[in-house]
Amino acid sequence: MELGSILEFLENKTILVTGATGYLAKIFVEKILRVQPNVKKFYLLLRAADDNSARERLRDEVIGKDLFKVLREKHGASLHSFISERVTPVPGDIAYEDLGVKDSSLKDEMWREIDVVLNFAATTHFDERYDVALGINTLGALNALNFAKKCVKIKMLVHVSTAYVCGEDAGLVVEQPYHMGMAKKGAERIDINFEKKMVQEKLNELKLENVPEKEITSAMKDFGLERARLFGWPNTYVFTKALGEMLLGNFKDNLPLLIIRPTMIASTYKEPFPGWIEGARTIDSIIVGYGKGKVTCFISGPRSTLDVIPADMVVNAIIVAMVARAKQHSEIIYHLGSSLRNPVKLSDLHDFSFCYFSDHPWINKDGEPVKISRGTILSSMSKFYTYMAFRFLLPLKALQFFNAILFHKYQDLHTGLDRKVKLVMRLVDLYKPYVFFEGIFDDINSEKLRIASKETCPEANIFDFDPMNIDWEDYMINVHIPGLVKYVM
Repeated sequence: MELGSILEFLENKTILVTGATGYLAKIFVEKILRVQPNVKKFYLLLRAADDNSARERLRDEVIGKDLFKVLREKHGASLHSFISERVTPVPGDIAYEDLGVKDSSLKDEMWREIDVVLNFAATTHFDERYDVALGINTLGALNALNFAKKCVKIKMLVHVSTAYVCGEDAGLVVEQPYHMGMAKKGAERIDINFEKKMVQEKLNELKLENVPEKEITSAMKDFGLERARLFGWPNTYVFTKALGEMLLGNFKDNLPLLIIRPTMIASTYKEPFPGWIEGARTIDSIIVGYGKGKVTCFISGPRSTLDVIPADMVVNAIIVAMVARAKQHSEIIYHLGSSLRNPVKLSDLHDFSFCYFSDHPWINKDGEPVKISRGTILSSMSKFYTYMAFRFLLPLKALQFFNAILFHKYQDLHTGLDRKVKLVMRLVDLYKPYVFFEGIFDDINSEKLRIASKETCPEANIFDFDPMNIDWEDYMINVHIPGLVKYVM
């Protein structure tokens, strides 16, 4: 598989990016603007009511971020003109037909000019409202596909999914598609139209009963988890992302499709500079809580592998995969992770966090350094329940706690402390599939792509995505955790 020049491929291309204010999308846009200034145009779809709102979001939530400081230093006073010539903010919403783009002349222009559509748009909350997650992660993917089909010069649709569409599969998880209606458990097939109908009926029922909006949100979150677990997925996020993949595979027709499945995305490894991150990602909530002295235990299955990949490596892989797909020589699904070739364990994360915060303690709001001790590693949920009960509750409350756990009656916990415990239990319930995850993500397609890139791309060194190059101890202690402290904590 000969790829040739990546920079030549990007030259004079017009690219539509959905979910443009998202973490990964911003890194993708910055990378291309930095390495290939002769890209023709970016259309960035932003959820906004009008052009002014879209421009404000572009300025404040994309270009204005520290991520773009290398570009700012490079272009200086001319950055504004450089950006305005190459980037067009588009007000819209992926949950609607034609991506919610109302300006018909702009829409026609996009359909004439666009070469590649990249769908980064997603809601990543594990327990998102079912109506919201279905609208963005599932039907939004179909809307992106239908929009791409109307582009006369279209070369491919790139859809960014997640490796965890596999649910709680153990063993080697292969890069294979999900076929329409295929559930992970039970004999019942998934009918996405029926799911849409159920969502609407549930909403109508709640509104007819004059249920307050806060309670509607809670009910729709519970409904999403219920439907996901019925079909064998642990949460609403990965379930609706899997449904989105099903729709794309079923309705793509002749449109070249590329599905990217990253694992847990961490801060940038090298580009545009090490350690940039936005918001606490999946594992980061644990690190942040530990550094602030609020998390004293780490839950980790004895056979669990933590699969982490830096964000800039994901973006590099996407760009190289685009070149391969354009040449019609590539597979359509890529796992981007580290568990097969360079694994790291959650217990290692504890050691790295202890090492960093021992040397660089967090300073609390009173100006005092937070002293941390080695956390307790809990290898099973039963050990976690025991730890929670006897650390935070009096013996009588501990008995009540265990009774509630046994019968799944969290609503029986009433006091202020119990409400806190109830919240912790919900979070643990959502994260449990990942701290005890026993799958290893096969990345044979990604490895073929890495080999082809190294052998046939003159710029392979600036599009590195090989997890074997990562020294996890150095990356976590000197790059990732300092980035968390600077940009998140």
